Amino acid sequence: MLYTGYTSDLRRRFAEHNSGKSKSIKGREPFELIYYEAYRSRSDAMRRERMLKLGGRALGQLKGRIAQSLET
Repeated sequence: MLYTGYTSDLRRRFAEHNSGKSKSIKGREPFELIYYEAYRSRSDAMRRERMLKLGGRALGQLKGRIAQSLET
């Protein structure tokens, strides 16, 4: 499962997901973090999240990058 979202505290958010506190993905845990992106501003993070959630080229490139990194 590929989860796309933004947060100011990745460790806290990841712990929430794995403890079942996130209703939208409850029951699919446990999760393993294999990739994340960091941005200086909230607006940049939100823009990137929108690009990925709309699919298209950005999401395809990200999936390809992740798949390639897992092959090695």
